[in-house]
Amino acid sequence: MTALDVTGARTSEAADVITGARERIDTLDDRIIGLIQERMAVSAVIQEARITSGGRRVNLSREMEVLGRYRDALGKPGTGLAMTLLELCRGRI
Repeated sequence: MTALDVTGARTSEAADVITGARERIDTLDDRIIGLIQERMAVSAVIQEARITSGGRRVNLSREMEVLGRYRDALGKPGTGLAMTLLELCRGRI
């Protein structure tokens, strides 16, 4: 299978651009996954401190701030992304 087949490009120049860009995306995805895992760990620390002090596991007003921040930065899809992050970090409520 050639680079043209793999990338869907019609020229070798375009295939080279696509291949390089895909490698960059893979690198970015690896960093994003690492950051999400770090966020999950920090969220666990916050939840433990909140529960230990007699509070609730989830702070809904804080979650609304997070949702607004992602929506403002990324538009409507940002809200969905934030919801997924919140679910990963605190579990389903």
